[in-house]
Amino acid sequence: MEIRTDEVADGIYRFSTFVPDAGIVFNQFLVDADEPLLFHAGMRGLFPLVAEAMAGVIPVERLRWISFGHYEADECGAMNDWMTVAPNAQVAHTALGVMVSVADQAIRAPRPLADDEVLDLGGKRVRHLATPHVPHGWDAGVMYEETTGTLFAGDLFTALGDGPATTTDDVVGPALAAEAVFGATCLTASTAPTIRRLAGLEPAALALMHAPAYRGDGAAALTALADGYAGLVADAAAASA
Repeated sequence: MEIRTDEVADGIYRFSTFVPDAGIVFNQFLVDADEPLLFHAGMRGLFPLVAEAMAGVIPVERLRWISFGHYEADECGAMNDWMTVAPNAQVAHTALGVMVSVADQAIRAPRPLADDEVLDLGGKRVRHLATPHVPHGWDAGVMYEETTGTLFAGDLFTALGDGPATTTDDVVGPALAAEAVFGATCLTASTAPTIRRLAGLEPAALALMHAPAYRGDGAAALTALADGYAGLVADAAAASA
């Protein structure tokens, strides 16, 4: 497999791997700052390739923070591998996720993050927002890089297939099509309001785990996705009535 490296916003690099068996891309994002942060540690099997890609941007041992959307192999499987090669690296994740999983699994004590807490990386600032069960996982959360207006949206907007590093095309239609295939989103009455909260950030870019990074009206895309999910919840309620 091949790892593609692209700068998708100022100082934000996307390491992308298309996995044909899964039919989707797996993306990891490096925020290059005084204290570099990797959003999505990735799967252990991909670690050597992604570490090599990162070394083309910064020395891997400089990595300071590791974060991810929720506790799942493609998001955090290689977290201990990164901490092994980067002696000052530490996982920063939702306080709930630290309590139920990460504190037990990480080789170094993780940093629990409160909702709306900011990590100052030096030149970049990431705000953590807790999103329980959105798109899935009790411990779920996202990060918003304030200086570039980039929302690290995790599994939201998952799309089938490969694609360019960035896009200005519609990302909502492909996301709803992928939802029809995978059924991966935890659809509840809280799903749409949680996504609409993220729309309030008015992000200029969406760094997506399983799709091209989106540049455009992030608030409109998030609102449309929330509306689409609300429709699915309403349809399910009507069908069961």
